[in-house]
Amino acid sequence: MKYKQINNNSINQVMLIIIIILISILVFQNLLYYLPGFLGAITLYIVFRNWYFNITEVRRWNRHLTSMLFIVLSIIFIVLPIWALIDYLAPQINHFLENKEELIQKFNTLKLYMRDKPFLKDIDMSDTALLGVMQRLTRYVPNILNSVAEVAINIIVTFFVLYFMQVNAKKMEATLYRAIPFSKESKREIWTEVNLMVRSNAIGIPILGFCQGVVAMIGYWIFGIDNFVLLGLLTGISSIVPILGTMTIYIPLCAITLATGQTANAIGLFIYCFILVGGIDNILRFTILKTIGNVPPMITVFGVLLGLNMFGMLGLIFGPLILSSIGVLIKVYSHEYGKGIVRDVIEHPEDDTDDINKK
Repeated sequence: MKYKQINNNSINQVMLIIIIILISILVFQNLLYYLPGFLGAITLYIVFRNWYFNITEVRRWNRHLTSMLFIVLSIIFIVLPIWALIDYLAPQINHFLENKEELIQKFNTLKLYMRDKPFLKDIDMSDTALLGVMQRLTRYVPNILNSVAEVAINIIVTFFVLYFMQVNAKKMEATLYRAIPFSKESKREIWTEVNLMVRSNAIGIPILGFCQGVVAMIGYWIFGIDNFVLLGLLTGISSIVPILGTMTIYIPLCAITLATGQTANAIGLFIYCFILVGGIDNILRFTILKTIGNVPPMITVFGVLLGLNMFGMLGLIFGPLILSSIGVLIKVYSHEYGKGIVRDVIEHPEDDTDDINKK
C-alpha cells in the first residue's frame, strides 16, 4: 500500500511561517515596553501621510527636512499641550483628593438628601463605599506621575520611528504591499479601514473632548460650580468613557448641587449639560467628524473598552481598529475565497438548484 507523501515545499512553507511567528512573539514580548511608541509612530504616519507625500512628491521638498518639520510641529501642537494639561491636572486632582473634609461634607450632604428618596435610597452610600472609591481614585494619580520616564521614552521612540517611516515611506509601503498575500481589492479594503479608523479616532476624539470640555466649563461657570476649569477639563476627558461619557462628571455635580439646596441651579445645569454638552457630540459627528471618518458608534464604544485594556490611552485609536478588523477580514475572505462560489452560482444557477433539490 502506497502512502502519499507531503510535498516538501508545503513543509518548508509551514516551518517558515512557524519560525516567523515564534520570532515575532519573542520580539513583541521583549519590546512590549516600547509598544506605545511604535503605535504612536504609526498613528502620526497615517495622519501626516497625505501631507508628507504632497510636500515631498509635488513640491519636491527634502524628505529628511520635511520629516523633521512634522516632528517639530508634533512636539509643539501635540506633545506640549498634552504635557501642559497633565502638569495642570495632576496637582489639582491631588489637592482635590487630599481635601478629604470637604469631600466628606459634600458626600454626607448627598447621603442625607438621598436617604428618603425612592430608588436613590437603595444606592450604597456608606463610608466604606466612599473610602473604596477614594482609594481607587488615589491609586491612579501616583501611577500617572511615576510613569513620566516611560512616557518620555516612548515619545522619543515615536519620533525616532516616525522619522525613518517617513524617509523610507515609499519603500516601506511597497514592501508591506508585496508582503500581504491578498488581491489588490482586499489590500485596498484593509488600507481604507485602517486609514479611516486611525484618522477618525486620532483626530475626532480630541476634537470632541475639547469642544465638550469648553462647553461644560462655560456651563459650570454660569451655574456657580466651584473649580469650574478643573471640572470642565475632566468633563472633556470623560468624553472617552464608553456609553456614559460626560455624564460621569456632570450627573454627580448636578446631584451634589441639588442636595445642597440649589434646586434651580441643579435643574438648569442638568438641562444645559444634557442639551448642549451631550448634544454637541451629535452635532460634531454629523459635521466635522463625518468628513474625517464616519465610524459606527458600536465599534467606537466597544473598541475603546477593548483598546484601553490592551494598550492604555492609545487603545482609544487601536481598540476600534482591532474590533473593526473582524469585519474587514470577513470582506477579505469574501474577496479572496468567495469569488469562485459566487461566480459559479451566477453562471450556473441550475447546478446550485439541483444540489438543493438533492438535499
